[in-house]
Amino acid sequence: MDGRAQRYIGVAERRARLALRQRLAGQGRAGTPEDVAGSLVALHGTDPAAVYLAVGARLADPAKTAAETGRALYDDRSLVRMHGMRHTVFVFPTALTAVVHASTGLAVAARERAALLKDMAAAGAPDAAWLKEVEESALAALARRGQATAAELAQDEPRLREQFVYAAGKSYEGVHTVSTRLLKVLGVEGKVVRGRPLGSWTSSQFRWAVAPEHPGLDPAQAQAELLGLWLAACGPATEADLKWWTGWRVTEVRRALSAIGAQPVSLDEGTGYVTDGDVDEVAAPGEPWAALLPALDSTAMGWQQRDWYLAPELRPRLFDRSGNVGPTVWWNGRVVGGWAQRPDGEIVWRILDEEGVGREALTAIEKEAERLSGWVGTTRITPRFRTPLEKELAAGQDA
Repeated sequence: MDGRAQRYIGVAERRARLALRQRLAGQGRAGTPEDVAGSLVALHGTDPAAVYLAVGARLADPAKTAAETGRALYDDRSLVRMHGMRHTVFVFPTALTAVVHASTGLAVAARERAALLKDMAAAGAPDAAWLKEVEESALAALARRGQATAAELAQDEPRLREQFVYAAGKSYEGVHTVSTRLLKVLGVEGKVVRGRPLGSWTSSQFRWAVAPEHPGLDPAQAQAELLGLWLAACGPATEADLKWWTGWRVTEVRRALSAIGAQPVSLDEGTGYVTDGDVDEVAAPGEPWAALLPALDSTAMGWQQRDWYLAPELRPRLFDRSGNVGPTVWWNGRVVGGWAQRPDGEIVWRILDEEGVGREALTAIEKEAERLSGWVGTTRITPRFRTPLEKELAAGQDA
């Protein structure tokens, strides 16, 4: 970061950058799921259906969304579902797995393993040496099988079925199975990843697979690389945005910004950052655009400070109590409403912010709803985290 004068980047230009770099404007739509993931860096993967819906919203031809996304995830393995920033499951390009693991996974993994051993010791369960034996046996079984559920692995390693009491005597006391906790730890450690689901692309029941091999990287270098990629896709962003998205300490964010030579710019929220050489003005897309994005979409959840694309008064209807965004309707770079699928399959939507939403916008939004309905077909989608507006629309309640 240097002493050059800061250029002001206003809301209109931020929305233009979002439209093109997030693959939402018609001229910027992608050809493959790999193109989408590469452009966004990470697709939220906590809700399995959201990955497919996010891809479909950004493909020039969405007709093969389900087949092509499944191919990328489970046949070619060019995309991988794994734990990443903020201890959240994302889908990343496979080439980024080493960067994600070194930049965000190592510290979380150490805490997760320590917590598991502590909980097992408190319950009088076997020690770390025993757990290591079970782990090695389970990984060997998984390598033999290729992909397997926890129950299938327990056929090869019965100790995975053993249980221990968690938080005995407390209000949240429960019983954990070794397989549940251990596979979670192995996932954060980058040793296993989620494989093909049981059922359709909306299923949240996954098999497990051995993680693709990747080299060990220096954490600071990995942080710089990840932040640079994300800033190229989502910049400008404030320090608060970067800290929130990565889940890192502010000192780590600042170190990474310095390492990539990020340039400061002036935003309505204060100082923001772009990658070196990305200060030139970006023109708006040639045509206005609409989009129907799914719950937990990476664009809607991309920044902590969201007033430039999401009016604060809309949030109570579009977010759940934990801060998870529901399905959103976009017009020219801002959220104007939400959508849902009813039990009969109909895609319905409602405008919450009517400013600037005229006949052209309504026609474009309806076209996007038809586009979504066309490739989803008979599949029924219920977001994992439901929001007030989504529940109203799905139930057929009037405004």
